[in-house]
Amino acid sequence: MKYLVSLLAATSLATLPVYACGNKTAETRTIPAGHHTTMKKDIVATADAAGFDTLLAAAKAAGLVEALQADGPLTVFAPTDEAFAKLGDEKIAELLKPENKDMLADILKYHVVSGEYEAADFVGKVTEVETLGGTVTIDGTDGVMVNSSTVIKADVETSNGIIHAIDTVLLPPM
Repeated sequence: MKYLVSLLAATSLATLPVYACGNKTAETRTIPAGHHTTMKKDIVATADAAGFDTLLAAAKAAGLVEALQADGPLTVFAPTDEAFAKLGDEKIAELLKPENKDMLADILKYHVVSGEYEAADFVGKVTEVETLGGTVTIDGTDGVMVNSSTVIKADVETSNGIIHAIDTVLLPPM
């Protein structure tokens, strides 16, 4: 009986009028009972919430924030703040200078793949993947490595792709 009352309450709440902004026209939407929709954030908002501060500062300095907010899908091998710290404060400061915007953009594009790839797509094989800035080698035979960087957190889903946190900044061949 308790279950039936809960089900009736949920069903009555699932069909509610929704008012559009600016007018009072009601639109009725039905949401199936038990169905929870989760609004995923885009790559930038997800990275911000996860604390990828240096990556986002670099994306902003390189003028790539809007590209990372686009429809996608994209796969981003996202260096953690600790990964950027391995470069050293001087190198990071140098890369963030306006006159180095193109170089920084090239480095960041080397971390982005057009399309959505989960870690499971690479397990048990070694493959080359074309990024927006060149080709990387992904080795999934013992964990997942991107060139010499280890994926330390895989498969963070976003509204426009997927993020894999990595422990080293990937530097494109010069």
